[in-house]
Amino acid sequence: MTTTPETAAPSSAGPDRPTSLFEALRADALRDPAQLREIYEQPGDHARRKQVDHLHEVAQRLIACSPLVFVASSDAAGRCDVSPRGGPAGLVSVLDEHTLAIPDATGNKRLDTLHNILENGRVGLLFVVPGRETTLRVNGRACVSTDPELLRQLTAVGKPPRSAIVVAVEEVYAHCPKSLLRASAWKPENWLAKDAQPTSAEVTLSHLRDESLTIEMIEQTERESLLYRYE
Repeated sequence: MTTTPETAAPSSAGPDRPTSLFEALRADALRDPAQLREIYEQPGDHARRKQVDHLHEVAQRLIACSPLVFVASSDAAGRCDVSPRGGPAGLVSVLDEHTLAIPDATGNKRLDTLHNILENGRVGLLFVVPGRETTLRVNGRACVSTDPELLRQLTAVGKPPRSAIVVAVEEVYAHCPKSLLRASAWKPENWLAKDAQPTSAEVTLSHLRDESLTIEMIEQTERESLLYRYE
């Protein structure tokens, strides 16, 4: 992730941060793909063949059903980031079988993903449909477009965005449902109770480490922010 002056914040991360546990484990970690194949079988024929290089008609229909996509990117140094993008079903527009566009929406304005795309020019996407365990992976080259004609087409979030992520599709893969099945992702009866997990405000407050702030203040800011974003 690229850090700009306006987004810089105090952090314990840095070149002198102790990483003894990681380094100890890394010393004996696998370093050769051949080592992986000593402990894992080869993928089956179907797993190999179901990766394609374009958005066929069924993939396009699935993307049209998805209200949520996770965007993975990295900066020029390889530092990675994953960011969710959500909206109504069909949030992401398929321009043709080799190109799609993701409208940017009002957010925290850190622009981490957009900075990464400017530096690296590649993204990985994971499309999710609520209630469906199978997901769709799309990888390819990316750019940030402000083309007025394109932006006028991308009104899924209510109005033309300020920019859009345009992806030149290289790999399309239907990912198996095992992870979401194991997680009981779509089974409310298996979800943790709200009071059994930290709230968003608690997480934010722990990150900010500002004694002048309270949970109530953070919660009020979150309510106002969500109200503004959904107007």
